[in-house]
Amino acid sequence: MKIVFLDRDGVINRYPGDRLYVTSLRKFKFLPQAKKAIALLSKNGFKIFIASNQAGVGKGIYAQKTLDAITSRMIDAIKKTGGKIDEVFYCTHSKESRCDCRKPSPGLLKKAARKFRFSLKNAYFVGDTIRDVLTAQAAGCKSVLVLTGKEKMENRNSWEAEPDFIFKDLLAVAEFLTQ
Repeated sequence: MKIVFLDRDGVINRYPGDRLYVTSLRKFKFLPQAKKAIALLSKNGFKIFIASNQAGVGKGIYAQKTLDAITSRMIDAIKKTGGKIDEVFYCTHSKESRCDCRKPSPGLLKKAARKFRFSLKNAYFVGDTIRDVLTAQAAGCKSVLVLTGKEKMENRNSWEAEPDFIFKDLLAVAEFLTQ
C-alpha cells in the first residue's frame, strides 16, 4: 500500500503565519498546484491522509463546525480535480493538554495506521515545518519538507532535525513519488 500523509496549512493551503489560524472559508486559499499534486498521487494509487494540528478549535478561536466546513469544502474541491483524501485526522488540543495526537507526537499517524491497517515504515509525511519532520521520525516514516509554508532553507543550520527529502512544493513531491 502506498501511503502519504499531508500536513494542511503550508502544504495544501497558504500558511496563515506564525500563531495565526485559518478561521473561515474565506481564509482558506489553496496553494498553486496543490490540487493537481493530490490528483497525481490519487491517480497513482496513493492513499492520502491529512494530519494537522488545529489548536484554534481547542483554544476557542474558531468553532469545530467551522473547521468541519473548511474541511468539507477542501475535500470537495480536491475531488473535483481528480484527487481523493482518504481521511482527515486533526488534533484540536492546545499544546498545554499534552495529548499524544498533537504533532510532533505521532498519535495521528498511528491512529490512521491502526484504522486502515498499514505499516508506517514505508509511508511519507509531507509537512512545512521541522515539527512535521519530527512527527515523521517519531512515527518511523519518511519525512518530506516542502518550502511553501513556515520553513525556509536559510534556517537549515538551526533545524533540530534533517528531513529525508526537501522539495519546493507538493507538486514536486508528487512528481518524485510517482516517477
